[in-house]
Amino acid sequence: MINFKSVKVSYQEKTILDDINLQLTERRIGIVGSNGSGKSTFARLLNGLLAPTEGQVTVDGLDTRTEGKKLRRKVGFVFQNPDNQIVFPIVEEDIAFGMKNLGMDKATIARNTEEVLARYDLLDHRTHPSHFLSGGQKQLLAISGVLVMEPEYIVFDEPTTLLDLRNKIRVSRAIAALEQTAIVVTHDLDLLTDFDRVLVFGDQRIIADDIPAVALKHYKEAMQGV
Repeated sequence: MINFKSVKVSYQEKTILDDINLQLTERRIGIVGSNGSGKSTFARLLNGLLAPTEGQVTVDGLDTRTEGKKLRRKVGFVFQNPDNQIVFPIVEEDIAFGMKNLGMDKATIARNTEEVLARYDLLDHRTHPSHFLSGGQKQLLAISGVLVMEPEYIVFDEPTTLLDLRNKIRVSRAIAALEQTAIVVTHDLDLLTDFDRVLVFGDQRIIADDIPAVALKHYKEAMQGV
């Protein structure tokens, strides 16, 4: 369970998020809101990339402010632009990087690399330069690099924004097939129709929290009233 208790985030006297109180227990959770509404800040609070100015965020009892190392093992993060996440120039080397940092043995690294490459149809590209991959393949590589770390939660920040329709579908299916809890920040509302819960951010707060049909209707109405 992820728990937010009286969370506030401010920067140079500007409030980004204010008075966030909630528990996240569902398997698929969507996060929507206009630009500047605080949704990306919210996402970064989930794995300690950002600490709250006030209040507390915990993930399965781990305080994001004080237990960052344990937390980042538990919560993976997939960035909007995979080029910001891909570290090594060769596909299989990039996937192995995180596992090596965790001290996994060579046999485990090789097995996990093989499995995740097969899962996302990247086996034929394992020795290829990462930057030669298509946009969709790069996003799947970024997801692969997070999955092999065996997190229990995965946060996605705008995973389909830079993709064409074909690759949006591929990434959407990849997220749907995950065993882990997925928390997805997106402007792609169609991606969220089958989710368990959607949070709508506005004016630095959560203005709707419900099943997709209800929450997205509230969001669309709010946007039409701008």
